[in-house]
Amino acid sequence: MRKSIAVIGLQWGDEGKGKIVDLLSPRSTAVVRFQGGHNAGHTLVVDGVKTILHLIPSGILRDGVVNVIGNGVVVSPDALRSEIEMLESKGIPVRTRLKVSSECPLVLSCHVALDLAREQKAGETKIGTTGRGIGPAYEDKVARRAVRVGDVFDTRSFNEKVEQLFDYHNFVLTEYYGVNPVDVDAAQEALVQFADLVQPLACDTAELLRSHSGEILFEGAQGALLDVDFGTYPFVTSSNTIAGAAMTGTGISLFEIDEVVGVVKAYTTRVGAGPFPSELNNEEGELLAQRGQEFGSTTGRPRRCGWLDVKALRRAILINGVTKIYLMKFDVLDTFKEIKICVDYEGDSNIQSAFSSNPAGILSVKPVYESLPGWESDTTSVRSYSELPAKALRYVECLRELLGVEIAGISVGASRDAMVIYTSR
Repeated sequence: MRKSIAVIGLQWGDEGKGKIVDLLSPRSTAVVRFQGGHNAGHTLVVDGVKTILHLIPSGILRDGVVNVIGNGVVVSPDALRSEIEMLESKGIPVRTRLKVSSECPLVLSCHVALDLAREQKAGETKIGTTGRGIGPAYEDKVARRAVRVGDVFDTRSFNEKVEQLFDYHNFVLTEYYGVNPVDVDAAQEALVQFADLVQPLACDTAELLRSHSGEILFEGAQGALLDVDFGTYPFVTSSNTIAGAAMTGTGISLFEIDEVVGVVKAYTTRVGAGPFPSELNNEEGELLAQRGQEFGSTTGRPRRCGWLDVKALRRAILINGVTKIYLMKFDVLDTFKEIKICVDYEGDSNIQSAFSSNPAGILSVKPVYESLPGWESDTTSVRSYSELPAKALRYVECLRELLGVEIAGISVGASRDAMVIYTSR
């Protein structure tokens, strides 16, 4: 019987989902992206070579794996072309491994211009988007005016759609935001070239997956706390990032996901504005950022860092139906004398109301911590659970009890093999 697994980030993104998808993909025959766009950044390190993916699923480095960009993803033609060319320069036969849903909405230059103008006008109240046009592209999808992948194969039809779309957005850009309009002719010319690239890859991916007989991995982008419904609204992304979105973002049925695997850093990071109760604006936060090389793989922006927030994690586990987690960047904690875990928020134990307040109210929520002694030793060469230092084992077991789910593995480095897989003793 076919098995399907959803791999979901349980924090504010950047948890290391790409590495876990790559880890699980040898036993899978398809890896599917179902939401987000090129605002995602999944980093893989194989034999010392780093590969950063934004749109293409993380199974692309595996031979014999079909990689699918599902209908829930918004696709930037420029980003897809660049990513294909980057992978092909490394000898990866992308075009024989990749399929793209004809129903994917496109991210166009007008969307990027709107994203940037909107953030600039917002000033200090800006959300902190990647500025890549993802939000405006999703808005067009919901407003039923999006140009989709399948549209570019009918030149007359897509020219009319693009002209209407750009007329609408250029009016907003010039009359409301007071910025220059975007060139529609250049966009149309670029889409003609894009049609040649994408036509061999485009198909009805829902039908493709329905007829697929092997194991399927559904690869989430961003993280559950950025979900447009259940995240720290309005400081969220523009798509549903939780496991349930795998159905609407691919066309699979309600009963086709057998397991949901959560991916969690051993501490917490966040890019952009928004609530972050366990954030550390001190030397400890700087050390986490330094040791974890915490800069966004998509934008290069420095990430905000703090202690692990298990209160927020428990909500993410509940909403996604997670049964096991992988704990990432564990080695970043190797030098800390004391390690803290946020277990509650002072004065407001209801996480939903704490994260749904006005921004000032959110940021005034104070974390309640439990402290554990650090192990103060190098774990990067550890490959067996029993070889972990006693204090490191204590930290893992404490998390297992607090979260109530199995910790299936622990990442102790960036490379593909730097993993400690848990086995029952």
